Amino acid sequence: METLDLARVVVDLASDIKGENIVLMDMRQVSPIADYFIIVTGTSERQLKAIVSHIAEEVKKQYQISAWRTEGEAQNGWVLIDFADIVVHAFLPEKRSYYDLEGLWRDAPIMVRMQ
Repeated sequence: METLDLARVVVDLASDIKGENIVLMDMRQVSPIADYFIIVTGTSERQLKAIVSHIAEEVKKQYQISAWRTEGEAQNGWVLIDFADIVVHAFLPEKRSYYDLEGLWRDAPIMVRMQ
């Protein structure tokens, strides 16, 4: 599976669990960290946990791809799932606003934006 195809699947998975303000950013020209960032907001700790669990479980189940690591906790407002070439940032609204990854990486093209 191509990396971009998997990134689009992850966007859909986040949307399935009612993630909000989902953004897929193309990081290939601006950072060596990953090819794509996916940023999603959950409205509560419970929803943030559900989003992260759903993404990790479905990617593993459907594509046999496990996250290299998961960092952070929903109670702290930011969870990162590292799939190597794809990094998912799941935030509570106040943490997303505070860290402003879209602003920090504003030179990265936005490929998908879902409200």
